[in-house]
Amino acid sequence: MNKEILKEQIKRHEGEVLEVYADSLGYLTLGVGHLIKEGDAEHGQPAGTPVSQETVDIYYEMDFDKHVEDTMIAGAGECDKEVVEFVVKEGHERLQELIDWGTHFDKQKNGLHLTQEGGHSEKRIVHHKDKTGLEIQKSLIRKIKTFSNISLLENHTLVDLITDHHSGSHYQRCYGAYVISNLEQEIIKISAQITVLSTGGAGQLFSHTTNPENATGDGLGAAYRAKVYMEGLPFVQFHPTALYPKINGNTFLISEAVRGEGAILKTVSGKRFMTENHPKAELAPRDIVARSIAEVVNETGDDYVLLECQAVSEKEFENQFPTIKENCQKVGINPPKDSIPVIPAAHYFCGGVSVNHYGETRLKGLYAIGECSHTDLHGANRLASNSLLESLVFSHRAALNSLDQMKEDLPPKEFYLQLPEWKEEHYISNEKISAIGRMKKQLQNLMTAKVGIFKTSLGLTEAEMELKNIFSETQDIYRQNKLTLGICELRNMVSVAYLMIKQSQDLKHNKGVFYNQDYVE
Repeated sequence: MNKEILKEQIKRHEGEVLEVYADSLGYLTLGVGHLIKEGDAEHGQPAGTPVSQETVDIYYEMDFDKHVEDTMIAGAGECDKEVVEFVVKEGHERLQELIDWGTHFDKQKNGLHLTQEGGHSEKRIVHHKDKTGLEIQKSLIRKIKTFSNISLLENHTLVDLITDHHSGSHYQRCYGAYVISNLEQEIIKISAQITVLSTGGAGQLFSHTTNPENATGDGLGAAYRAKVYMEGLPFVQFHPTALYPKINGNTFLISEAVRGEGAILKTVSGKRFMTENHPKAELAPRDIVARSIAEVVNETGDDYVLLECQAVSEKEFENQFPTIKENCQKVGINPPKDSIPVIPAAHYFCGGVSVNHYGETRLKGLYAIGECSHTDLHGANRLASNSLLESLVFSHRAALNSLDQMKEDLPPKEFYLQLPEWKEEHYISNEKISAIGRMKKQLQNLMTAKVGIFKTSLGLTEAEMELKNIFSETQDIYRQNKLTLGICELRNMVSVAYLMIKQSQDLKHNKGVFYNQDYVE
């Protein structure tokens, strides 16, 4: 996109003010949402001070370049700069589409309300209170339902991709997928000229995760069995602040935006510690904050640290973080008056199925987008909120590219109609199926202890050996029982755990979220 067109689009979204003004939180701002800082010529000037168009344009250029720079820094130099630049540029166009489709984002007097998260040098995060992802999801589902030619199958889980292995052909393509109904536990075949993996991450590999219960690496496991190349799996981002304790067995995320609005981290005894660990303190990249919290917990023996939120007013907390407040109250905590007990939790997989600039994998007919993909945007550590941006940009690119691919020579329609149904292997009743829950817990404890925030070379070797026993038992269950959702998820978790351990063993120095204590100088 032409940069001038892009600039006009951003101005339309965020507003442009040719004077110093106070935003909704009282921060002095100018132009297209540029937060005035020390060193800016306008620093210390009162609201109402005129600012030239030339000055505003200069700040715009600086802020665009800063988003690219922030992403590269967070990714520990492992990001593909070309990918970073087109995601940042194209993101604004995708944002406008969401707005046109009825997605609601929080606004202020002069445009969209922007907040700041860890690793960002500016306030640039568009949000819908503390449910941005949910609001986007709801908007997209509403849009999908306006198309009569789109069928939406809810409560179904991927079992396997259909490839030459199943069809007996030699086209070297993906032909669709086998999926299991979560309710009926029946497996159905879905043939397709184009298949897109959008299955999320695998946070359930760890004891504490902000991911939902079905984040078991289903797309990654299926891709592995289809011999699709994957990379970057050691780079698992742990979110620094998850609520402690769990609510009904689930770990609840305390958004980084709370720290963006001024909340600080303290030990249970009341000592602030992030100022000693990074110049940006609580707004340091997530890996640094997560490791800092883990170190404090290990040193003190406490189960958690405290997120002190008194810098955020009661009104602002209620307005911006209603879901966080509601969930904290479920465990007897009333922020911002009360500090929130928090611990790190597995949050985001920076690695995944390797794709090109259009979301295309090395297997023809197969695309991957979102957290299950590896686009080279995040490098060794994702910059906060870049994941939603990535999903929007790459889903659009994948859609356009797939239309072009469908113009190529494809197998005839008859071929797809004749693809085999899922063939259930002979199975017997086996009491071991009741052990699935225990095995998942065993795997989670293993990964948390030896493949989590802190790793050692010996720990990784021990994890590999212990995983062999879990794999063997998993295979017994798979071969001897009718396939169920629980078996599918366990099989995928074991596969992803294996890949993560092997790729972690191949890394010989620390970078981003990967931290092997043996490599600390």
